[in-house]
Amino acid sequence: MEKINKIWVGPLPADSAYIKPFRIYYVQDGKEKTWDILKVHDSVCTIIFNKSRKKLIFVKQFRPAVYHAEVTSDGGDVTNINLDKYPPKLGITIEMCAGIVDKNKSWREIAREEILEECGYDIKADQLEKVLSYRSGVGTQASRQIMYYCEVTDNQKKFLGGGTGNEIIDIVEYSVNEACEMLNQKGTINSPSSCLLGVLWFLMNKASNN
Repeated sequence: MEKINKIWVGPLPADSAYIKPFRIYYVQDGKEKTWDILKVHDSVCTIIFNKSRKKLIFVKQFRPAVYHAEVTSDGGDVTNINLDKYPPKLGITIEMCAGIVDKNKSWREIAREEILEECGYDIKADQLEKVLSYRSGVGTQASRQIMYYCEVTDNQKKFLGGGTGNEIIDIVEYSVNEACEMLNQKGTINSPSSCLLGVLWFLMNKASNN
């Protein structure tokens, strides 16, 4: 995952399949205003709890956007990144199993496929309990994300997981206490807010039953 020997920045191509930037114009209180927006895919994420071993299941991966943010926040030169000063581990994140909604399938079915591909658990779509539907990045994209909860067992583990194609994803298992520590860290952690929200929801609604 951290075997990265070159990183550089370039312009966004107009045919990007994932991001479409544009400007919106509107009149508010008699004044014309503008706002720059990114059109991105909606997504799903799932809080996964393995009842056999009492573990929450997360995924670990390298996120270029996180790495870029770490470098630029330190004043680093993104045109010629020094990998010794800014090692790739700065862009490693711990997240819930998630994926974009880019198929003509139900959101539950997409979440089910992501759980199989990333974590190796073969579940039925109706095992997914809907937790929340909310907006992410309301200042730039306002994409919709649906969060689900799913309980799995070791018997449902059919594959190693790790993603498909060029994805490099590791599975991370945390006890309930270890998940609590994610919320008690004083410094910045490389986990999206949806992941921390998912941990909080689990602690409030499910931990006492497990």
